[in-house]
Amino acid sequence: MNLYLESLTFAATVTLPIFFLVLLGWLFRRTGLINENFIETGSKLVFTAALPALIFINIVQLDIGEVLHTGQIGYALVSTLLVFLALWWGGSRWIANGADRGVFIQGAFRANLGIIGLALCANLYGKEGLAIGSILLASVTLLYNVLSVFILTVSVQQSPRIDWRKLFVDLLRNPLIIAILSALPLAWLDLRLPAMLLQTGQYFADLTLPLALLCVGASIDLRALHNTSGLSSKATLLRLVLIPAVQTFGAWMLGLPGIMLGTLFLMLASPTATVSFIMAKALVGNAPLAANIVAQSTLLSVLTISGGLFLLRLFQLI
Repeated sequence: MNLYLESLTFAATVTLPIFFLVLLGWLFRRTGLINENFIETGSKLVFTAALPALIFINIVQLDIGEVLHTGQIGYALVSTLLVFLALWWGGSRWIANGADRGVFIQGAFRANLGIIGLALCANLYGKEGLAIGSILLASVTLLYNVLSVFILTVSVQQSPRIDWRKLFVDLLRNPLIIAILSALPLAWLDLRLPAMLLQTGQYFADLTLPLALLCVGASIDLRALHNTSGLSSKATLLRLVLIPAVQTFGAWMLGLPGIMLGTLFLMLASPTATVSFIMAKALVGNAPLAANIVAQSTLLSVLTISGGLFLLRLFQLI
């Protein structure tokens, strides 16, 4: 009984502070304290400056050899690719409409690594967890972007006419990728930045997670859930339960150590990334379906992530 209660408390302590901020964002939007302009500006500030600063500051201050685990990164990439292929195979047989199929597949495999995932890693493991999550973010985000563009384009056009050169250039211009690729050499060479510069960057980085979570909550539109389809519910079930369960079980079978297993679970069990809606809209996918998947998975993820953490803690795997 004591282990049961301790595991339950542990799961709640990790997840509830994150989702309370999401709830506050939703309440602030409903009361007019946050408006559409704030969401747009705040999200842009997080993506282009604050989140890159957070990632950069935390990576450069750590011994990269202690947090870089090639087995974890390799497993995350391979398992994500296998999940994508399975979804593509199944979706091509069960979903006739191409615009629906691409959005469904993206919504099921693409997790919110940059906001929810990193926030959970930081809350559970502190700076070390944030650094491990940042490296996972860099590796998996590259794959996410390639697979998302591919499936959304192929599903609608029925032919892979993709400008891979433009996609590669856009990836290199991604502020998160720039921050990570800039920080890794400094960490490898153990080059320390001046304390004044680090402190200034830390002040700015401290804005990231609270602001990002408020914007996520403010973006949730409960009215859109009235139009929730069977496809969005199935994609949410896959994203929050089936896919992370399979991926985490596989990682445990391969013997990933506690912190690596814990951070992998938190990153890959996160709800559908909000950017999936933007990509669906830009690439002529079913944007309302994408919005429903994001909203539904974000709201339900507090239960599924808490449940996963509870089980991992109960069986003393993390």
